[in-house]
Amino acid sequence: MATAVTVTTTVPDSGAEVRDWVRRAGALSPVLAVIALLLVPGGGGAQGGTGGTGTVADAASGLLVLICLVRVMRGGARPLTRAAAVVLGLPVFGICLAAITSHDPAASLPGVARYVQIFVLVPAAVLLMIRDRRDFAVVAWGLVAFALLQGAVGVVQFLTGTGASYQGEDIRAVGTFGATDVMGMATVVAYGLVVVTGIALGGGPGRVRTTALVCAGLLFLPLVLSFSRGAWIATVLACAIQLLLAGVRRAARVALVAGALGVVLVGGLGIGSEMVKERVTSITQVAAAPDQSVTDRYTMWAAAGRMWRAEPVTGVGLKGFPQYRDSNASLALSSGSDTAGAGAAFARQPLLSPHNMYLLVLSEQGLVGLLALAGSWVALLVGALRRRRLGADCALVAAGLLSWQLIDFFYADIGGPSTVLMSVVLGLAAWWSLAEVRRA
Repeated sequence: MATAVTVTTTVPDSGAEVRDWVRRAGALSPVLAVIALLLVPGGGGAQGGTGGTGTVADAASGLLVLICLVRVMRGGARPLTRAAAVVLGLPVFGICLAAITSHDPAASLPGVARYVQIFVLVPAAVLLMIRDRRDFAVVAWGLVAFALLQGAVGVVQFLTGTGASYQGEDIRAVGTFGATDVMGMATVVAYGLVVVTGIALGGGPGRVRTTALVCAGLLFLPLVLSFSRGAWIATVLACAIQLLLAGVRRAARVALVAGALGVVLVGGLGIGSEMVKERVTSITQVAAAPDQSVTDRYTMWAAAGRMWRAEPVTGVGLKGFPQYRDSNASLALSSGSDTAGAGAAFARQPLLSPHNMYLLVLSEQGLVGLLALAGSWVALLVGALRRRRLGADCALVAAGLLSWQLIDFFYADIGGPSTVLMSVVLGLAAWWSLAEVRRA
């Protein structure tokens, strides 16, 4: 399958455009199915590290890879450019080396499968499924539609008191992901918000920009009601990067509008304003008066650092963090985090990862694994930025999504049903960064 595609800027009449989108959605149905099937509840919970596999969406991602493989074999052409093969294949080296040198190679095999699925196979399949800029738009708007749906569920949960437990009340917006994956809805909504921000700033048709701005306003509220500090920080910084790339003057204007929107929704209407204020304030109090969740996170970060110092080159092995956690963590670490609400009974969820992707990789795969994975991500980001002149909207969307993910990795890692969506996002950004794109 050839990867050379053409970037076009023409806009057909509305009837032809609708028919074209329907046809493209059918061709991209394996990718869109992975997104849609995240609505099916998973039974694995939000386990950290390499856990949380076995959902219907994971099965759909496997089918996506298989379909893509069949298309490649039938096409007979080289599926990837040399640069794309190197960038997407680079993580495999660190992953396999960490598994081979692990103290328990057999126990590391599920971790190999999970990492290769999320960071190699699914992104490569999405890249090969997307043929041109309009295919890119179909997948991007699919992410937005899914984010709007999850956000709507989250707002209803807050208003009706049927969300996950937060400060003794069942008001935390978690969408369909449940109390065991409180970051799921926040991640999805943040992806959608970053996508529409890039589209609105990309200089496309006026009606498209207007639609994107409306979607941004709708997604802002559920992101706030997720009470996810990491998602807030990553979204603010990623959107700020998009604004700066689009122009300083425009960045100033949009910042004023976003600030006004925040004041109206949270301050003026009083939607969770007191709790939001406390949550925002807690971001600046992580050193002075941290809550137990912050203490646990710092303790696990320190434990990951000790594991890396013990095995600096290849780490303790994939899926090794839970095994070595207690022997490297201080007594400040609690036995787990409390989960309740959103249809689930109270439960203690074990802390199986450091909630920092970089430290997780460093502890389990060592310096080699971290350089391989992070090097692949940075290469994608550089590629997205270098192609800004070929299409500002696609470049801003790709750069925004990659920036969000790289920032969020300081506060989160892979785990839970929403993880497979991250692989779709990486594939979307990889198409823009690595495919052979030329002007019309």
